[in-house]
Amino acid sequence: MKITLPQLQNSVGLTRVIVHSLDFSIYIAYAAFGEETFLVTDAEGKPLRTRNLTAMKQQLAGVAAPGLYLRHESAYDEMVGQPGRAGANTLEIPLSRDWGDFPEGG
Repeated sequence: MKITLPQLQNSVGLTRVIVHSLDFSIYIAYAAFGEETFLVTDAEGKPLRTRNLTAMKQQLAGVAAPGLYLRHESAYDEMVGQPGRAGANTLEIPLSRDWGDFPEGG
């Protein structure tokens, strides 16, 4: 399921926003409403995607989320030929709500 950034900025019941890191160079946002998770998209329906975490934080600055988290799933086991883990190989850490004061285009 998807939710646009404008819809997310006006939503009720948002429990947290998760910024999923893919290969440490692509970041995609998800919004959690309780147990349901939605892919965050731009107004045209394309996934909200950035090349760095600072840019993603800037995009999400207008969202009143109780929590902001960075998630990374390691592919290390697959890369060294190890069997898959029984549980998830996911690291999730809280991010600061300090969005910073960044110049335009900087």
